[in-house]
Amino acid sequence: MTSALTAKPLFVTVGDNPARAFGMAATDRANALAPKASLEPASEAAPGRSTVYANLDWTWDPEWLNALAQSPGAILIREGQAVLAHVPADGDPATAVSAMLSGAAYQGALEQIDADNAELSYGALRKRGRPFVMRLDPADPEPAERAAYDASYKGVTDVLTLYLWRGLAFHLTPWAAQAGITPNMVTAIGAALCVAAFFLFLGGWYWTGVLAGFAFMVLDTVDGKLARCTGQSSKWGNIFDHGIDLVHPPFWWWAWAEGLAVYGRPLERVYELLIVGAIVLGYVAQRVIEGIFMRRYGMHIHVWQRIDSRFRLITARRNPNMVILVFCLALGRPDMGIELVALWTILSLIFHAVRLAQANARRDRGQPVTSWLE
Repeated sequence: MTSALTAKPLFVTVGDNPARAFGMAATDRANALAPKASLEPASEAAPGRSTVYANLDWTWDPEWLNALAQSPGAILIREGQAVLAHVPADGDPATAVSAMLSGAAYQGALEQIDADNAELSYGALRKRGRPFVMRLDPADPEPAERAAYDASYKGVTDVLTLYLWRGLAFHLTPWAAQAGITPNMVTAIGAALCVAAFFLFLGGWYWTGVLAGFAFMVLDTVDGKLARCTGQSSKWGNIFDHGIDLVHPPFWWWAWAEGLAVYGRPLERVYELLIVGAIVLGYVAQRVIEGIFMRRYGMHIHVWQRIDSRFRLITARRNPNMVILVFCLALGRPDMGIELVALWTILSLIFHAVRLAQANARRDRGQPVTSWLE
């Protein structure tokens, strides 16, 4: 049996709020987010258990739950009011709960964290920032939805994901939540589009394939944001989503090269195999380098120094490669597109190999290798 000393902190909501962000009641959404921060939702506190209390008049970045879960004796304050409070097992929650219910300024003994000044490092999302805390308005939950969506976005990713379809994916995310569509459903629809794009490229139907591919890429953004914003993330969903992301790109590039014969611009067979081989081997080698860097230094290679984060915007991954292919397709030269993807893959591989060697040299000199986001 788990002892009180090793049990997860409890999570108890305070007050009521009829707002329905992402189509969910405020209490239900808060209780769905809590387990992701290793908190156990409960209707009330229990003897011998530390408890995080959440004021439902406010909404907050889930990263605050992670921070408060690890900070017994702390209280998150915004505009003088209590938002989240972690009361230790031997503490008295009365002052914090009373302040949450009345809306009065908190004047208790818990260590106050000012939401307007504190910054946190989002390790999983590769960014550093000030997590949001804002009032949850029942008449207009969209600002809360947008804040939660923006908070779930990776800070270091490719240029298309970061800028091009960020707005479109935002509107799709709350719509999907309100329609009862789960993240895994979104991933499944995206997977079907991914397979469709493969066969369309293979048949030389490039523009139709690009349309299917871009739809898949947008949904690839929506499923993760939907999971984080509604507390529906799961180990299986993460494997499903990232497994598709990891496996499909080489198949797309091979299909594109094969489709050139149907399109009317075939590559000589040996040359085609060299082109596709360079792309596939370069892609795999880059992933291996990323894995080595992660294992050795405990962080993504893309967040080591600012130049690595900037290069991630355009590095030879699926989305930047698609930009190259579409540009050349618009010129009527899909064959040149796959050639340029191969060249860019090799150049990106060289960049990452050099960065790994530089990190190793820095470590060998006894210097720390840490992220510029810390």
